[in-house]
Amino acid sequence: MLYSKIEGEGTPFLIIHGFLGMSDNWKTLSTQFAQLGFQIHLLDMRNHGKSFHSDEFSYEVMVEDVKAYVDFHNLENITLLGHSMGGKIAMLFATTYPELVEKLIIADIGPKYYAPHHQTILAALNAIDFSEKPSRTEVDEIISEYISDFGTKQFLLKNLYWVEPGQLGFRFNLKVFNDKISEIGAPLPIENHFNKPTLFLRGDKSDYILDSDFETIYYHFPEAKISTIPNAGHWLHAENPTAFYHEVGNFI
Repeated sequence: MLYSKIEGEGTPFLIIHGFLGMSDNWKTLSTQFAQLGFQIHLLDMRNHGKSFHSDEFSYEVMVEDVKAYVDFHNLENITLLGHSMGGKIAMLFATTYPELVEKLIIADIGPKYYAPHHQTILAALNAIDFSEKPSRTEVDEIISEYISDFGTKQFLLKNLYWVEPGQLGFRFNLKVFNDKISEIGAPLPIENHFNKPTLFLRGDKSDYILDSDFETIYYHFPEAKISTIPNAGHWLHAENPTAFYHEVGNFI
């Protein structure tokens, strides 16, 4: 069963993080959403955060993980939000089990195919040899040789934890990500559609959703509304949380 944090009472609202992320990335916004009368479920997907590790890693198996979670908690009439990889999971879940989802929110990802583009991040993570028992500072320094963006570095370093005293490790399953990285860019199947209210949000500094992608979005999600978050890149919920909260709050 997936690890989750549940907060608030009301309509179930599931939030799915992106690749290399975890439920913790959403804790501030989740508290705000809970105050609107929602029961927030922050999920850690397989091979991420505090959820189980598995050699199986694809959107199909992750959708079934979410379905098992929904069934276990007897959830219905769900509001579902996913960012990046989480958005791909949310799209596939909503188009596979539309009877369970009332509203869908997709943050900075489209239904199209994305070519592998995490090579630099994976190179940075693979450069760390935990058998040498590096400190947090040393891990930061190694990652900094590959990645200059402060926000990206902090996002990755949140995954560090003490496996045991004196021994750091990453919470995510790096070996499987190395083997299955091509899975992250998989497109939504051409025959999949969701005919209920859907909100796509994109960062104005991000190139994940282009104007040329709108036609494909409307093909799969005929009820979609597409909004742009100002002063934000791919991590739009972290870079402009006020605007993000306002857009989502109005939609739900």
